[in-house]
Order: sequence, then C-alpha cells, then structure tokens
Amino acid sequence: MSPALLSALAAVAMAHGEAAARWPPFLPPPTTFPPAIAAGVERAWTSPTITRQVEGERAHAPLELYAALVDAPEVTTAAARHLGIAQYEVRRLGPGWYHADDGARARGEYHVLLRERTRQVMFSRGRHAGRLLGTVTGTALTELRFEPDGGDVAQRLTAWVVVDNRVVAILARVFVPLFGRLADRKLQEGFRVTGRVAEWAATRRPEFCRWLESDPTAAETRGPVLAAAGCGTR
Repeated sequence: MSPALLSALAAVAMAHGEAAARWPPFLPPPTTFPPAIAAGVERAWTSPTITRQVEGERAHAPLELYAALVDAPEVTTAAARHLGIAQYEVRRLGPGWYHADDGARARGEYHVLLRERTRQVMFSRGRHAGRLLGTVTGTALTELRFEPDGGDVAQRLTAWVVVDNRVVAILARVFVPLFGRLADRKLQEGFRVTGRVAEWAATRRPEFCRWLESDPTAAETRGPVLAAAGCGTR
C-alpha cells in the first residue's frame, strides 16, 4: 500500500474518531481478540517499521482448491516438502493458531484473525537468527487476498511489519528499497510454494490424492482439501 493511500485512510479514520484510526477497518472490533493480540495488531497498524504490498504469481488452479490449501497450511507445507520445493513446516497449535518454521533460520507463530472466501487476515510473531544481526524478532499484520481470474487465482498480500530490534528497525527505514526487496522476495516465496502445490493438485489429481491419502502429517485436517481436489471422484 502506498504512503499516499495510507495517509488518505488515516485521514478518513481520524474523521470517524481515534478508535477507528488505531484499528484496521477490515477486522472485527479489538475486544473480540485476546488483549495481547489486539495490542500487537494495533501497533502494527499504527506504527509499522515497514509496509509492503506484493503481487504473487498466479496460481493455476480453481479458487476453491487454492482456498482449501490456504486453510490447511499443514497440508500445503507437507506437499511442498514432498515435491522438494521448500522445507517449510507448519503445525496446528489450536483453532486458527499455528507454529511455522521455514527450515532455515526463521520460525514463529501466527493467528488467523479473519477467514473469508477470498481473504485471510493474520497476526504473527517471529524471530530470525542471522550471523550479521543476531536474533531479530518482530510482529506482522498480514492481509492475504486471492481472487479468481479466468481459470487462475490472482494473489495479493499486504503486510504491516514491526521490527523489535531498534537498530535493525532504523536500518530498515533508512534502506527501505533494500529491505523492501528482501521482504518482497520472502513474501513472494510463500505465494510460489502455495501456487505450485495447488497446480500439482489441479493438474495431477490422482497422484496428489494418493499422496495426501497416505501422508500421516496432515491426517486430521486433510478432509476439506480432499473434497476440494475431487479426490473421491477420480
């Protein structure tokens, strides 16, 4: 989202009161969430270190199948490992609550705040261990949109990111083009992985279904994906 658009949204929100300005208009009221999550969302919305909007590559799959994979990240990441395209791992900790690990130096947890047919909104806390800057922690408010476009799914993501480390936060603001490109690359990687898994499920259904029915990783949550992929009709 551009700074000009953010300013316009802020001006409109201020005209409707301070509470509206401090809370994303696309979410239910803050009182519907645990206090710690509500505070984190408010901080990311009002004082992000960096804001990014990324267009992902199109997913060559039906919308319902793609949406089912987004709703079942354990299935999607297990499929990505099976295909050898990523080492991500996601474990469900509770309803709408997940632990994620990129298989390298980044890990964290995220909560799904809103689920709609073509949109998800998430709040995440994460940390990255690097040789240069050490361990950097942060939070993010992320809005993911996915909409049908012909026979494909168009993907778009907006992220409001807060970096806890003061020095890294200053560097991120000073070197926005550099940090922005790095952030965009990581965000686009998630699009790429989900899109490839969805395309595999859509174009090689028997193979995908055999794998999913036999893989124990996501046995408890694979039902909606099996249905969306049409595994019972092959």
